[in-house]
Amino acid sequence: MRKTAIQQSGRIPAQPGPREVASVQPGVSSDAESVIPGAGPSTRPGERPTVRLRDAGPDDAPRYAPEWLELREGPDAAARAGDLLDPLRIRLANLPGKSGLVIHDLGCGTGSMGRWLAPRLDGPQHWILHDRDPYLLHFAAVASPRSAADGSRVTVETRRGDVGLLTPDVLAGASLVTASALLDVLTREEIGALAAACTGAGIPALLTLSVAGRVELSPSDPLDEEIADAFNAHQRRGGLLGPDAVTVACEAFSERGATVRLHPSAWRLGPAESALTAQWLRGWVGAAVEERPELKERAERYLRDRLEACTAGELKVVVHHSDLLALSRPTGGAS
Repeated sequence: MRKTAIQQSGRIPAQPGPREVASVQPGVSSDAESVIPGAGPSTRPGERPTVRLRDAGPDDAPRYAPEWLELREGPDAAARAGDLLDPLRIRLANLPGKSGLVIHDLGCGTGSMGRWLAPRLDGPQHWILHDRDPYLLHFAAVASPRSAADGSRVTVETRRGDVGLLTPDVLAGASLVTASALLDVLTREEIGALAAACTGAGIPALLTLSVAGRVELSPSDPLDEEIADAFNAHQRRGGLLGPDAVTVACEAFSERGATVRLHPSAWRLGPAESALTAQWLRGWVGAAVEERPELKERAERYLRDRLEACTAGELKVVVHHSDLLALSRPTGGAS
């Protein structure tokens, strides 16, 4: 995967066997514990996100392991902006010809978005889960919720592959597009294509947990800001938008006539989330060192101290994200 902030995006390169572990990130001391495959953002050159708005070979090897997705599912659920649900429910209730919801979940991973959202919406729902990895698609389908908020039936189908041909026609009959931790792994052109497809079909999009480029650690350290700046620069490699993605997405949807609402959705990690925090730290520091190798010596000390504080339950981390709800003008293509 080309995403530089894998530990924040939730898209993880898989290794052979779900319980195997990878070596530590480049530039991080070998004293650090091994990490979940792909929990850090250092990837093979040329890799791209699990879902991308361009063509890709249909036989691309699976790259994403479920362990990281499992670790982050609880904090993701706690962070997502529930305040965006009421305007979304109102729009969905007023869709023309509504006899049930058809929801496309882009880059579904293990299906955490559906497990969070489906029980919060009323009425029959049919979820169409998109991902490149057949293992994750199988997991998402098996673990999908079966009931909506009012007890109505929830069904799922899976579609393997990239969404390179995502168009209004592909979304005909859809009620909603969702994605989690996707925008920041896209380019400006790809976000434009996503916005064009959603607005052209006249359907809303709920796009959650896009990194905002801001991190707060307590207690603070003089190196925090330098690591964060290097990490953000790493995210922008190869034309990806990283922390700029939400701004670009707001512009792309607004320019096409959608009403856009934003809400913060920060991870708030304390002692109870120490396993996630440790994985996130290794990836965050590893990416910073890959971007700026001159940080290596200081970063090794920094990571060691931070991991010790994490193990002792003395470290708190806030990783800022944003949730975006784009309410497109309804058209005849909406269900």
